[in-house]
Amino acid sequence: MQRMPVENIYRNTRKATEALCSPLSPEDYVPQLVEYASPPKWHLAHTTWFFEEMILKQQLPDYQVFDPQFGFLFNSYYNTIGERLARSARGDITRPDVESVYQYRDYVDEHMHKLMNTSLSPQVNELIILGINHEQQHQELLLTDLKFALGHNPLFPVYHKDANYLDNANTEEGRIQIDAGLYEVGHEEKGFHFDNECSRHKVYLNSFSIDKALVTNGEYLEFIEAGGYENFQYWLDDGWHWLQQNRIKAPLYWHKLDNTWHYYTLAGLQSVNPDAMLCHVSYYEACAFASYMSKRLPTEFEWEIASQYFLWGKRWEWTNSAYLPYPDYKISAGAVGEYNGKFMINQMVLRGASVATAPQHSRNTYRNFFLPHLQWQYSGIRLAQ
Repeated sequence: MQRMPVENIYRNTRKATEALCSPLSPEDYVPQLVEYASPPKWHLAHTTWFFEEMILKQQLPDYQVFDPQFGFLFNSYYNTIGERLARSARGDITRPDVESVYQYRDYVDEHMHKLMNTSLSPQVNELIILGINHEQQHQELLLTDLKFALGHNPLFPVYHKDANYLDNANTEEGRIQIDAGLYEVGHEEKGFHFDNECSRHKVYLNSFSIDKALVTNGEYLEFIEAGGYENFQYWLDDGWHWLQQNRIKAPLYWHKLDNTWHYYTLAGLQSVNPDAMLCHVSYYEACAFASYMSKRLPTEFEWEIASQYFLWGKRWEWTNSAYLPYPDYKISAGAVGEYNGKFMINQMVLRGASVATAPQHSRNTYRNFFLPHLQWQYSGIRLAQ
């Protein structure tokens, strides 16, 4: 990222976020169907608030906030900064309207460009790059959260005719054998990375093999038709409870119509492509399918070592690793320290990237993490043995 001037990267990132919203109608910016999926308007404002709160208020003399109430409305989870709106209430923000949020973005952009035309210290430059990566993360969340809202609309509306995002097929087959031994994992700390990717350290791995290909829709359909969702023996107890309580019968967005499976895509409702990589499954479903196949999910360290030998990047891949700190991990002081560390509990690690991920976030040390029951990301399965 550092090869291009930071101002250009900033400008391109901000434009990319707004381009994702270009197919939307005003009504699409507001709905929030579940607590964990935020409305597009909130994403537009929150990513802007990040630059205002974390950078402009501290670094630009005499900076005046755009609206004193926006700090309360668009803070996500930063306790250091103060009171904030409950996460579940983000869809309640009918005012400010969409136009006001875009005016907010323009206002902050104007002042950020003013700041970036001064002599920046290395620390401020790093903060700006963090803010850019933060917005790129929210670009993916904007797409997945929007799909959740549109995918629960009974009319299955089209976001964009070219936005299927589910038709990716495997181009490799077979398995990779990795010998037992001591390996190094984690980021080498050259170039941008998040703090949860460090420090680089050694792990011992027993010998294992791992599939080059991701599980396909056709393979998963066999699991469904074999009664996979009715047989408790494949499921973790917590997963079985989730399944029963929520009456889960298939991956998210799958619908059986006229005895044929369809799924909602951002290009509308389409027939399930049996050759495409499976998508929108939870960790529980991934574990159950692995059990059905008499295999398992790889650990995040196995995945990282093996990823040098297979193609990845179309689906976030569930691993069998809990989201925990690496050796010598230290939470930074201040609000920035709340970015990753405090979420290292009750979550599972996903590796790789997805079709919705910003290109700059596709590195094999990147550690994504979600609660094990969540399906709404572009998540898939790679099996190990």
